[in-house]
Amino acid sequence: MKNKNEEKEKPEIEKEQNGSDFNEDSIFEDQGVDSELEEQVIALQTALDEMDNKAEEYLDGWQRARAEFANYKKRVLRENMDIRQVARGEVIKLYLDIADDLERALQEKPETGENEIWAEGIEIIFQKLRARLESEGIKPMKAMGEDFDPNIHEALMKEESEEFESGKIIEVMQEGYWIGDKVLRPALVRVAA
Repeated sequence: MKNKNEEKEKPEIEKEQNGSDFNEDSIFEDQGVDSELEEQVIALQTALDEMDNKAEEYLDGWQRARAEFANYKKRVLRENMDIRQVARGEVIKLYLDIADDLERALQEKPETGENEIWAEGIEIIFQKLRARLESEGIKPMKAMGEDFDPNIHEALMKEESEEFESGKIIEVMQEGYWIGDKVLRPALVRVAA
């Protein structure tokens, strides 16, 4: 004998297999939902990829702009330093004439007598001026005996010399000066022929 529960279960199963409750359209509808979801996922993935590409593009642009700004900042600082150095050099050039005059005066300083103390005072002032110039990055070229270089020396005359070989500086008429590694004022010299 069959159990009543078994009989009840069997017709429901048969119904599903016979197709009364089983609907093929529902399968396709489920597949349609899946394909709609799949299309949405693909569309979202495409949008995400586009956003990633844009984000990378923006990041790259930002990094480039940042590097350009850093380079600009360095260039402006360097240009400002050069401008300051040139301006400082122009002001200091005015005092180089005074240094030249003091140096010429000290070449004829009296060694004895009542003017000796006065001459020593002038020499101390000259040394202070030289020290101040050096503290500002100004250094004399000390061209005597060096090879003549038209980039840093200005030849006033060329003459024969038995002491010096041709192209050597035999006398410095006016001292030249450096400001850092640049020529502030060229040395005026006589050159051996």
